[in-house]
Amino acid sequence: MAPHADLIILGGSVVTVDDARPEAEALAVRGGRIAAVGDEADIRALAGPGTEIVDLAGGCLLPGFVEAHSHPISLALSQDGPVRDIRPATVPDADAVLAAIRRAVADAEAADDGTGAYLYGWDGLLQKGLEEPTRDWLDSLSPARPLVILTNSGHAAYANTAALAAAGITRDTPDPAGGHFARDDAGEPTGKAYEGAAIGMLAGPVLKRMADIAGPTLKATLAGLNRVGITTVSDMAFHAARRPFLDALAAGGELTARLRLYEVSDARLASEVPLANGDDMVRQVGIKTWVDGSPWNGNIATSFPYLDTHATRAVLGLPCDHRGGTNYDKDAYRAIAAAYFAQGWQLACHAQGDISIDLVLDVWEELLAAADPDDGRARRLRLEHCGAMTPAQYTRAGRLGITCSLFAAHIRYWGEVLVDDLFGAPAETWVAARSAVDAGVRISLHNDSPVTPADPLGNIATAVTRRTRAGRVLAPEQHLTVDEALRAQTLDAAWQLHADDIIGSLTPGKYADLVILSEDPRRVAPEDIAEIEIRATYLEGRRV
Repeated sequence: MAPHADLIILGGSVVTVDDARPEAEALAVRGGRIAAVGDEADIRALAGPGTEIVDLAGGCLLPGFVEAHSHPISLALSQDGPVRDIRPATVPDADAVLAAIRRAVADAEAADDGTGAYLYGWDGLLQKGLEEPTRDWLDSLSPARPLVILTNSGHAAYANTAALAAAGITRDTPDPAGGHFARDDAGEPTGKAYEGAAIGMLAGPVLKRMADIAGPTLKATLAGLNRVGITTVSDMAFHAARRPFLDALAAGGELTARLRLYEVSDARLASEVPLANGDDMVRQVGIKTWVDGSPWNGNIATSFPYLDTHATRAVLGLPCDHRGGTNYDKDAYRAIAAAYFAQGWQLACHAQGDISIDLVLDVWEELLAAADPDDGRARRLRLEHCGAMTPAQYTRAGRLGITCSLFAAHIRYWGEVLVDDLFGAPAETWVAARSAVDAGVRISLHNDSPVTPADPLGNIATAVTRRTRAGRVLAPEQHLTVDEALRAQTLDAAWQLHADDIIGSLTPGKYADLVILSEDPRRVAPEDIAEIEIRATYLEGRRV
């Protein structure tokens, strides 16, 4: 006779996301894994004296949500310690943003430790009333101590003169690979830096201080992800120096979500981490590169120009008829991609503009053509965000076996901004999820937290309705069905992370990573999906 179940869940919809049995009445857990899925009577027969019985009370059981593109360590470090959080999700009002900056400067002056003031989350497109910071304005706020403000997208930062001096950045400082410093007509740095390589040079002093708080704050961050139903999360900007504290947390049983790590590509063009590393809780699976930046900072490469509006001129500081560029030319990106591909890694590349996406597809098609076909498809090469990706590009990606992680929250938070302030008609079809699925591309949905708060149900609702927070609907023909959106937040997201063999569906043998909802997302109005209550989240059958 089989051992009794540790946990049985019944009394509502059990949505498995498993084609072999899409729906069931009950589920049993034993030893942290799914023991059985089936009819209620059959599952009840597995109960014993010590079995916990959970009644869904008409609710819904799903696989735990998978956040395939996120930055949980960066989110943790923005929540506490030396970096002040001024993201729109936290500080939506422009006056409150300015007050927070002044407080940070005053605190830096009082501390008098030479570090200065560092803030993260500036977004003048959402925090209405803010205009692009200038070096002179930042100097007026903090004449003597460094002041650095990182944008909400994470793709640009603004620094005062003291911060430039502390970092040793002058007119003679070369731009780092993959990033650059804006300069005036005389060649002097304006204080604006683009992309992580350049931003990291400005933020060096504070980054050293942040290392001490990483462990405790990460646990709190993962708890927040659990509260919205997430049981697995990627870190898409991982640095190997952070691995020891992650492994220590995992060894102590202190992680409440699985982590899949993507190491940032760098000048070494090699990872010190072996392909076979970690375990089912923590594992590095790929390499991340940024070929362009953010629409909110004017540095994505598109075939169409930015509009000439107050937002582009005053908030972003862009000239008329501006088109962004790529962080690498094709030869430079080819060198990066080929080196890591040869080492066996999955490649993940941030690409928003259609010009950038063409560059990546060109390089990847070359790599895949020279590789064993089975090996190439097994890598699951990932395009990230894909804002302006066209139907033809999705068709090409589908043919090559490339997968895409889509930032559906762009529509929810910035839908009106994209169309009215930045790009006009070309932005109507931003995040063209239907074109992706119809082209045979397996997709995930993500929030890119901390850029937007982790919200799987909000992503699903947005992908199905394409509705902004103000109620506007963009290109409704690009919507997903609820079942497609659920897969993109569970099984297909797990597949992108090379974890679909252990999570992503309610299949016997997989880990019992589960989320209980108050209602079945398939049986409510699409616009109400985001309001469904998360009642409980389980990792390996343990409520977290």
